[in-house]
Amino acid sequence: MKRFLESLRIQRWDDHRYYHQSRINQTLHLFSALSFLIAYVMLLTDPVVASLVGWLVAMTLRQAGHFFFEPKGYDHVNDATHDHKERIKVGYNLRRKVVLLSIWVAIPLVLLLDKDAYGMLDHYDGGYLRRVGLLWLGLGVAGLVLRTLYLCLARGAETGFVWMAKILTDPFHDVKLYYKAPFHLMRGELIDPMPHARQG
Repeated sequence: MKRFLESLRIQRWDDHRYYHQSRINQTLHLFSALSFLIAYVMLLTDPVVASLVGWLVAMTLRQAGHFFFEPKGYDHVNDATHDHKERIKVGYNLRRKVVLLSIWVAIPLVLLLDKDAYGMLDHYDGGYLRRVGLLWLGLGVAGLVLRTLYLCLARGAETGFVWMAKILTDPFHDVKLYYKAPFHLMRGELIDPMPHARQG
């Protein structure tokens, strides 16, 4: 258990120092995390609505932060190029995120063409939005499980399950880590100077 927790700490640390230097991104991650926590609670009563909140609010905020606000140039804090960081990323790097988000965008379009999603929802009575939410729920589960299985096979079971634990607990950790980000942003600090990363 001690080794698992240390691996989790390392994955979280690498994710923070490599991919969360923008205060805008950190702030969006804070609001994303709060939205995910609401979705977690809603999973208990209405998983489809939880999925809609998770994808439309939480994931949109989170990925906007990565794609539009996080610096893509040379990382002087970590002495690393963007390409290097993308190659060593354990989870979904930007290229893999483009694939995942393309599927996400395609799902509502597929349901416009065929409300039963070509047989996948033959016996489901919900309306259009609930059908979208149900398929997005499936996409979220598949994205988590398939990447975990890939990591287990490619890098070992510990890496895979640590990554899964990290993803599932990220909303709690992000609130703890980024709750001050909006205040830094209001003071005009666009990039976290990350003195802790420079010392680490």
